[in-house]
Amino acid sequence: MTAESAEPEAIRSPSLTDAVVPLVVLAVLIAGALTLFGLDALDGPIQVALVVCCAVAALIALKNGHSWAAVQESGQGALSSITSALFILLAVGALIGTWNMSGTIPTLVYYGIQVLAPGYFYIAAAVICGVVALSIGSSWTTAGTIGVGLVGIATMLGVSAPITAGAVISGAYLGDKLSPLSETTILTAQMVKVDLYTHIRSQAWTSVPAFILAAVVFAVLGVAGPTPNDTVPEEIELGKLGEIYWITPLNLLPLVLLVYLSVRKAPASLALLASALFAGVQATILQRDVVTAFVAEIHGSSNAVVGAVQAIWKALANGFTMNSGIGEIDRLLSRGGMDSMLLTIWLIIGAVTFGALLEQFGLIDRLINPMIESAKTTGRLYLSVFASGVGLNIVAGDQYIALVLPARMFRMEFERRGLAPQNLSRLAADGGTVTSPLVPWNSCGAFMGAVLGVATLSYLPFALFCIFSPVLSVIYGFTGFKVVKVPPTQEAGVEP
Repeated sequence: MTAESAEPEAIRSPSLTDAVVPLVVLAVLIAGALTLFGLDALDGPIQVALVVCCAVAALIALKNGHSWAAVQESGQGALSSITSALFILLAVGALIGTWNMSGTIPTLVYYGIQVLAPGYFYIAAAVICGVVALSIGSSWTTAGTIGVGLVGIATMLGVSAPITAGAVISGAYLGDKLSPLSETTILTAQMVKVDLYTHIRSQAWTSVPAFILAAVVFAVLGVAGPTPNDTVPEEIELGKLGEIYWITPLNLLPLVLLVYLSVRKAPASLALLASALFAGVQATILQRDVVTAFVAEIHGSSNAVVGAVQAIWKALANGFTMNSGIGEIDRLLSRGGMDSMLLTIWLIIGAVTFGALLEQFGLIDRLINPMIESAKTTGRLYLSVFASGVGLNIVAGDQYIALVLPARMFRMEFERRGLAPQNLSRLAADGGTVTSPLVPWNSCGAFMGAVLGVATLSYLPFALFCIFSPVLSVIYGFTGFKVVKVPPTQEAGVEP
């Protein structure tokens, strides 16, 4: 008898200790990384922590009688499941680089700033950040650029900085959730194995009502809060975008192309790459001064044609760089490129592999089976998914882990109960992504508090979208509203 054929007899079921140890190690290492490196932990230390946790999970699998070949196969399966997501992320990085160079993002920001109305400042802040985040797919970039400026303006206007920070985060996470460019949105769809745009449409049923509720509260707070000054100061640094770029609606053509291709159901990676290339070519026509300055920055050719090709290629690969001397503008525009996604890809690979090992070798089942067994109704199942996402945000301190693990943990149970995958993808995003900035030691909460200059616990009551959206998601589970049903894969034996 060969070792392979004998292996199943030697395999042991994981104990509760086996299941708990990897999560404890994860919590300790991520907490240690954040303590030692602060926000810089996202530049490698957290990724290293995840790789170490993968090794711990693998050792436990070996202890329980599984072969190293089985461990490798599990990891390979995890990587194959995110191949499409990785190419989409690379295309997103390329697009952000050329959209900055072409003036697409600066034009969106420039027009957005024009709608500021001091009497309705909180709503304006939320809407502006929502539009920008929707266009670039990044809540962090939106908060770290537009959000910083808005909190600064709030101080000048005499309105509340914590409420403004809450409005900024609400808008940023609305746009991030609904943007096809968002890496977390892309990842959620991939993890649950649902079409990206189906996932976005499903999310809209909680995101849009939650944002409307938040806007109503912001309107009330705007009336009841401190009386603002009569005018917004004209000399706002971001308003100087018009001096650097030729601001014209033509700059929005790459966005129009992306929307068109999306409506035509073009593969997301191809649509993103097409829009990125189009924006690069358009930049050489409409933003010649910007391209010329960028060519000089990268020490490109003095030949106009060769220099233009170098600028497009460099923006696709390494992102666009702006050195205007204006802080907010430079931080907003100096980003993008495929290489900007490599740390995120590293993080995703670590999180997905860790989740696959926990799932493949029964460690997660050992923890969640009691939760699933006690969830006799769809509402209780929804509540369990939500609790898992929030709990992982608190324990693990990272939104990717809080997003990936529940998506993997509950996918089969949703199938068994005849619940369409978009139900889980919406709930995983509401429980994992949206609640991450509400935890002070979570990477998202720490980032938002640091860049906005407002303590996490101070803005938490006013990050209304991040509170309303997951609450609505759980309510839908209990009421059955927008719970999409499919034929179950096996009889689940639960109440409707």
